[in-house]
Amino acid sequence: MKASNDLWRETLLPQLTPHLAREIAEFEDAITLRKQGRLSEKVFTEIRLRRGCYGQRYDNGQRHDGIRLRTLRYPCGDLLKGVNTVWDAPGMQRIKVPFGGLKAEQLDVVADLAEEYADGVVHVTTRQDFQLHYVHLDDTPTIMRRLAAVGITTREACGNTVRNVTACALAGICRDEVFDVTPYAKACAYFLLGHPDCQNFGRKFKIAFAGCADKPCALARIHDVGLIARLGNVNGRTVPGFEVLVGGGLGPVPYQAKVFSEFLPWEELLPTLQAIARVFAAQGEKRNRNRARLKFLVEKLGLDEFRQAVWRERATLPSQAARLPPLHEVEQPPQPHPIPSRALAPQIRETDPEYRAWLARNVYPQRQPGYVAVTVALPLGDISAEQLRGLADVVRRYTPDTVRTTIEQNFLIRWVPAHALPQIYGDLRRFSLADPLAGTIADITACPGTDTCKLGICSSRGLARELSLRLSAILDSLPPAVDALSIKVSGCFNSCAQHHVADIGFYGVSRNRSGHAVPHFQVLLGGDRRGNARSYGLAIAAVPSKNVPAALDRILRAYAAERNEDESFPDFVRRKGKVAFRELIGDLCQVPPRELEPAYYIDWADARPFSTEDLGVGECAGEVVTGVEFQLARCERLILDAQAQLDTGRLPQASHDAYRAMLDAAQALLESLGVKCSSDESIIEGFQKELYDTKLIFDPFVGSTFADYLLKAWQNRDRLADEEDTRRLLSEAQLFLDACHACYARILGGRGTTGKTAEDAR
Repeated sequence: MKASNDLWRETLLPQLTPHLAREIAEFEDAITLRKQGRLSEKVFTEIRLRRGCYGQRYDNGQRHDGIRLRTLRYPCGDLLKGVNTVWDAPGMQRIKVPFGGLKAEQLDVVADLAEEYADGVVHVTTRQDFQLHYVHLDDTPTIMRRLAAVGITTREACGNTVRNVTACALAGICRDEVFDVTPYAKACAYFLLGHPDCQNFGRKFKIAFAGCADKPCALARIHDVGLIARLGNVNGRTVPGFEVLVGGGLGPVPYQAKVFSEFLPWEELLPTLQAIARVFAAQGEKRNRNRARLKFLVEKLGLDEFRQAVWRERATLPSQAARLPPLHEVEQPPQPHPIPSRALAPQIRETDPEYRAWLARNVYPQRQPGYVAVTVALPLGDISAEQLRGLADVVRRYTPDTVRTTIEQNFLIRWVPAHALPQIYGDLRRFSLADPLAGTIADITACPGTDTCKLGICSSRGLARELSLRLSAILDSLPPAVDALSIKVSGCFNSCAQHHVADIGFYGVSRNRSGHAVPHFQVLLGGDRRGNARSYGLAIAAVPSKNVPAALDRILRAYAAERNEDESFPDFVRRKGKVAFRELIGDLCQVPPRELEPAYYIDWADARPFSTEDLGVGECAGEVVTGVEFQLARCERLILDAQAQLDTGRLPQASHDAYRAMLDAAQALLESLGVKCSSDESIIEGFQKELYDTKLIFDPFVGSTFADYLLKAWQNRDRLADEEDTRRLLSEAQLFLDACHACYARILGGRGTTGKTAEDAR
């Protein structure tokens, strides 16, 4: 442990500006007021979220998966049983890192904080942030002061705010970029931070900057606002600017961003973003959080009306060009950095096979001759405090003090002299930071899942670790096309790991087998990261968690054996069709009885029976289980048929099949409650009365979201849908079906444990 409280007060506290000191003091006062009962929990929750403080999930203590088990300053164990508030147990602190840019001094401070106040691990997120887990709320003001003293803030890292502004980690050194977007991303982040026009949103607001249109380094199309570097002609001269995209987003149902402006001159960037924020704050949904993102406002108003509303606001705002640097100030490279004559570790032989693999996968030649960027691949996005200090030392020794986090949950060390590669490899290997996995199929993105997230259904980290271990062992034998595929794993439907834009995505769901909960993952195919995420994947099958590695193996083998020359995986999926892939892994969707294969009923990285809630088994439910599950399985097939129709351009049939699947699933639930329906109208009427109004269909975490999809489809049943509407309907149908599975498990559990009737269950 490097720093003590006394040491940091002497060296760092004087650097804290009065403004930041006042902000953090106000947050500390809010903690005191809440403890005294003088501030409501609702108000305080938003206050702490805006300072990056989250509650955290516990399973009566730490999860014993070999990753998160650490000695805590505030021990967990049995003390956490029954805790309900942020005061009872440590939580999570998110740390904002605009565009991922960091210096060695900042890495040192984050490492110290992880060691002193958390579990000794720093987690890198898909939004280039840091997260510290198992942090006690009482310690957060001190953490914030120590971060602020080195130029890092946690303000608006969470909550209904402008979240961390992300950007290509290669910005400024990329061989394909139009220009360096770094200063624009930085100016945007700090212009909107705490801005009065950004304090009244109904939900979060995400912005990303991309240096080019073709690569997936920033995934601009999945954001509320995506900005892609362009050069345009203004009054006969070439100027930098941006293509502006609005209304993108993932979540349960992904929305593709729409082109707001094909070219926006750089001087107009900040006032236009401010105008968009004003329109979102004024007209965005506030009461229903499930419809409160910008994508829903763009859908509601239509792109043209939304654009006009923004331009009206823009006309009332002054220029902010003085806050942005001109292009010629952006492109100057740093001064050459002197390399030490002696490295921290012995120099590596250039014939070493592991070194050569690392060179091929983890090293990127910059557009500036003589320099390279080095990726430090982090398993599951985690790095220990000791490793982070080692990384800081490497950054200081070999670069002009520049490193960035990436959306793949890794670090990128920039401006490394090419001739120093053997030395830097040796130093990284000393800290176990030289795994040759960057950009490979084994470099898997995963959200926290059931480890720490309250919304997690399945162990995304457990599955990701298992897949990564298996793939790493065979990486050298994989064809290059397979080696380069991306895998992303989310613990639930919310897409925090961005599973919709992976080559192969997974998200956790629960299924029921004879009254027992079984962890499953939906398999998504068809996502295309190219072009800043130009296409979203769709679910083809829910596979038991323990069968996912086998399902992945079949998919990869099919691609390796059957692909045409130079055929990408998204193109291969489109050519083969999703029905073929469903048939390829169809037998793996079956779940054997628990008495024969108990492992199927236990999630990865856990030793206990899987459960999302207390379910019971009743013998009297045997006939109903068979009938309802059979009907729900038929609805799964209908959705798959709808995907096949979509792939071949038969949009009306695809919409019909997806809509029919939702209706039939609702009918199955109603019949399990003893409600008979003779027409579509009676299904909707029964659904509204027996399942929706009673909230029986509502997910306990997200409320009516998925239940609403059936009612929405009913209202729009006669509307002619385009391809985007149809794709969205298919995603909504799958989520509605997942909700029906979960609802049926609750109905069944209510009967089985107490002998309740269907009327009691309602």
